[in-house]
Amino acid sequence: MSILDKFKLDNQVAIVTGGASGLGKAMGKGLAEAGAHLVIADINLELAQATADEFTNDTGNKAIACKVDVTNVDDVYQMVEDVKKEFGRIDILFNNAGINEHVKFEDMPYDRWVKNMDVNINSMVLVSQAVGEVMIEQKRGSIVNTSSMSGIIVNTPQPQAAYNTSKGAVIMFTKSLANEWAEHNIRVNTIAPGYMKTELTKDYFAQGGEMIDTWMKFTPMGRPGVPEELQGAALYLASDASSFVTGSIVTIDGGYTAL
Repeated sequence: MSILDKFKLDNQVAIVTGGASGLGKAMGKGLAEAGAHLVIADINLELAQATADEFTNDTGNKAIACKVDVTNVDDVYQMVEDVKKEFGRIDILFNNAGINEHVKFEDMPYDRWVKNMDVNINSMVLVSQAVGEVMIEQKRGSIVNTSSMSGIIVNTPQPQAAYNTSKGAVIMFTKSLANEWAEHNIRVNTIAPGYMKTELTKDYFAQGGEMIDTWMKFTPMGRPGVPEELQGAALYLASDASSFVTGSIVTIDGGYTAL
């Protein structure tokens, strides 16, 4: 098998949570273009369906939308049952759903802290357990978690203790699960993006100001990334090209954490 063949995902089935837009959509598109069938799992069904239709039209591979609250046990296990009925297998899981709030710790209500933990880390635990049952039975699978450089360093100047804490937990969860599930031939890795220009953040960058100036000052490449710049790493970690890679953090941040 050639090295290029190892990147192919023909007929493999991938679930992408939070896959209807932003980073999840970009990484999902990369998997679809490599041959995978996609399950776009998102709380916004209308947007998820539009993304699924786009992927199918662009690649010819099957893509379906699934409305899922990734913090809800019943929703998650129903999604897994639906995917099993539709495709019969699950080869790849991208845990990508997440939220962020710039709130000083002393001003953050406890219920908002819990919400950040539920969406950013507890959902990954829940979805990984549900999908893991299928992968363990198959004796094969690749799980990729979206963490952040914020799980490695503390961002400035914005206050976001909840986000940073949750993303640090994602990294340790990734390493721990990789160790436990290696015996099942399931690889678990994480992509840690830096500042990315998405639909949610493009207005920040357009407006500029002290916060953006600070972000770019600490980014050696002097610019934000774009979601498509995560596709290469996403495909690598999902595919057999990374068959000896597990428990790893792939940081894509324009050099921010190298300082």
